Amino acid sequence: MENTVLHKANTRGHADLGWLNSYHTFSFSNYYNPERMNFGVLRVLNDDTVAAGMGFGTHPHQNMEIISIPLEGDLEHQDSMGNKTVIKNGDIQVMSAGTGIQHSEYNKNKDTQVKFLQIWVIPNQQNVTPRYDQITLNPEDRKNKLQQILSPNPEDEGVWIHQNAWFHLGQFDKELTETYQLKKEGNGLYAFILRGNLTINGQELNTRDGFGIWDFNELEIKATSDTEFLLMEVPMKL
Repeated sequence: MENTVLHKANTRGHADLGWLNSYHTFSFSNYYNPERMNFGVLRVLNDDTVAAGMGFGTHPHQNMEIISIPLEGDLEHQDSMGNKTVIKNGDIQVMSAGTGIQHSEYNKNKDTQVKFLQIWVIPNQQNVTPRYDQITLNPEDRKNKLQQILSPNPEDEGVWIHQNAWFHLGQFDKELTETYQLKKEGNGLYAFILRGNLTINGQELNTRDGFGIWDFNELEIKATSDTEFLLMEVPMKL
């Protein structure tokens, strides 16, 4: 019997700091909801907008896989490993914090905001050597199909993390239907709708809604409008 959890967009935690407007799907910072701590090893899903020229000062992380997916604008990254890069829409960035890293993230532009998703996944190994990677994806590869952007395998498509997780982006035209097969038994799937409307196994989802499903055999994904979305397959056991 499948199990599901629905997080409507307007039920997320919200922090407006002026320079940062952030929506939290799971408990984060000053937002605490014991019903919303995680979905399996998916610990943080933040939907962030950073004002022009502003950003997050240098701060530490450890023993977490941190994935950034820019949606709009240019985000400048600097870290204690010596990386200084800019990520923009079409890129995906990953950091394995492991034994510990420090980094900062700033909106590179003085006249436009930047929007990005920040995602934390609990790793399956502790105290790994910290690492950084970023790649540029081809948006055409998600047009009416699922584009793999993350996996556990360095040789596979997308970036990789220390966890049996697979992420896909899709950009579907209205009425397109696709079936999703789990990559690993016992995993669950968390969907986040970037824009538009989608049904997953009959559950209607709208822009910025989140939906988790586990203990299922197969998933039917149907676009009920032109839509763009992120699928995150993750282990359910911490």
